[in-house]
Amino acid sequence: MKAYTEALKRGPPSINSDSHKLYSNRAACYTKLTAYPEAVKDADKCIEVSPDDFEKGYTRKATAQFFMKEYNKAMTTYQKGLAKFPNSAEMKQGVMQCYQKQNAIAGGQASEAEVKEAQERAMSDPEIQEILSDVHMRQVLNDFQTDPAAAASHQKDPIIMNKIQKLAAAGVIQLR
Repeated sequence: MKAYTEALKRGPPSINSDSHKLYSNRAACYTKLTAYPEAVKDADKCIEVSPDDFEKGYTRKATAQFFMKEYNKAMTTYQKGLAKFPNSAEMKQGVMQCYQKQNAIAGGQASEAEVKEAQERAMSDPEIQEILSDVHMRQVLNDFQTDPAAAASHQKDPIIMNKIQKLAAAGVIQLR
């Protein structure tokens, strides 16, 4: 990690066209050291420096997010990477792992401790807080519990269903 940091000081992106590889490798080091937030920052920098021709930035970021149990964010990162690198087996595998974790939490198949941890993490996520504070979404969630006809109508709205899926993936609600 120290060597990559020193290399970045000597050859920052403004003068080193391969600096994205240094950020990627340092992100890998941070991941091995379980310093996941730092890994995400370096992976973000890697993606910023080389967004279209180096897939490792996306996989490094998503891997760190996955280990932080931010499965929804990891899924989004993998999907962004797949949009640029559609043949990446590593990203396809990552999407499947995120999908499995999200489904286990959303479907009530995760342990009680895992669900509780996911819910606590979700409640500190600004996006989840925004969804839950939306008066319309609160009514939608109520309709899902009490009014099957209204729930069926809401399921036709892709924006609402996207928000429902985010809440389920975060463990805030369970779909059974």
